[in-house]
Amino acid sequence: MDEAPLDPHQKALRINLDRAVYGTFAEIGAGQEVARWFFHVGGASGTVAKTISAYDMAVSDAVYGPAQRYVSRERLEAMLAHEYALLLERLGPARGDECRFFVFADTVATRTPSRQDDGHGWLGVRFLTVPRGEPSEIIIHVVTHDRERGREQDALGIVGVNLLYGVAYLHAEPTTLLASLLDNLTRDRLEIDMIRFSGPAFATVDNRLMSLELVERGFTEAAMFTAGGEVVQPSERLYMRPVLVERGRFRPVTLLTQDLLERARAQFIVEQCGEGDPPVVLMEMTLRGLGSDAGVDRRDFLARADTLRALGQMVLISNHGPYYRLVEHLSRYTQRPIGIALGVPALMSLLEPQHYEDLAGRTLEAVGRLFAHNVCVYLYPYRDPGTGEVITAETLRVAPAIQHLYAHLLENRYVQPIRQHTVAYLPIQTRDVLQGIQSGDPGWECMVPPAIVEIIKGERLFGWRAR
Repeated sequence: MDEAPLDPHQKALRINLDRAVYGTFAEIGAGQEVARWFFHVGGASGTVAKTISAYDMAVSDAVYGPAQRYVSRERLEAMLAHEYALLLERLGPARGDECRFFVFADTVATRTPSRQDDGHGWLGVRFLTVPRGEPSEIIIHVVTHDRERGREQDALGIVGVNLLYGVAYLHAEPTTLLASLLDNLTRDRLEIDMIRFSGPAFATVDNRLMSLELVERGFTEAAMFTAGGEVVQPSERLYMRPVLVERGRFRPVTLLTQDLLERARAQFIVEQCGEGDPPVVLMEMTLRGLGSDAGVDRRDFLARADTLRALGQMVLISNHGPYYRLVEHLSRYTQRPIGIALGVPALMSLLEPQHYEDLAGRTLEAVGRLFAHNVCVYLYPYRDPGTGEVITAETLRVAPAIQHLYAHLLENRYVQPIRQHTVAYLPIQTRDVLQGIQSGDPGWECMVPPAIVEIIKGERLFGWRAR
């Protein structure tokens, strides 16, 4: 049986009694709850070099420089850099040989009488693992779900203690450290939707895998990273932007997959965005699409991520099953149009009633929730491999029970055909491509974007072998 995690009191006290861990707490806004734990448990003189709360915006700007938003990664990083430099300057000569210095910082907004949205904040620690070494860093973004402001502050204090305890004693095991961040908390109270490890203590850490870990552990429903592998918090990229998303296994991306996205994007821009307002394009992979009975294969996940990187695409990892849940998640960050790029088989699956047995209104409720958020589906044609028939949005035959529902979606332009497509790509089947990669038949190469062909062969992805 696993031992119960230490509570915040025990964690804060252990740090206070460790004379080698010493540093600064800098907290802005409603996040002024972490340092309180270390004073509350006693022995804070062993840990706290300084606490500061630059609460007034003018004071904050004077100390850390101007920022467009005060609850932002930009502000957090400025706080960490400024306070760490001061800590070394003032205490390095006297205590640098014996202390593993740290700076803990956060900037947080919680509920107020005029603001009833979920609270959110940025928390980070810059720290040493050995005296006079090079610093490492962890940054996280949290969303609070408690309805009472006092409970929000309590949750923020606990996660802050967990973070500082993790960097002090668990940094050699990053996955264990990540798992400890919600000790004595529940996902209903606090969500962690971004984490970034950096510095020499985490030289072997791939932040894409850490993003996957957040979703797998249920710390969040979705996590994002850029084509370059940089983890981002969704609102940093999606806030008030139109969004186009394509869901898939991407094992691997084919020419048809790529054409579907590019054609949908071109149509989406003309119809929903305008030429001066390009959408954020997301390639979404779900845990269901990544997993098997043995769980998620991390090597296979990175292979898919590497091929998407070659196409310059941003990746969303999610635990969303039905599309309406994906749309509801994206709508937390933007009220602009959302486009979904689909092939005919995916739309047929979307309309199947067995996916919605947990909903009182079944398919009708799912469709209503999907299209309640300024959503449009762009449908790419499909060629039936048995008959050779090309099926489009207009010729798709659905079950009799939903014929009127589908006609409504078409007539009101919730589902729109992709009007231009590449006929030569319609016969491409991902399973045939994967079989060719693994059997050594070079015929697969003409069905995959050239950049991805080189990556698959060069890195021997997806079981590739030479003929």
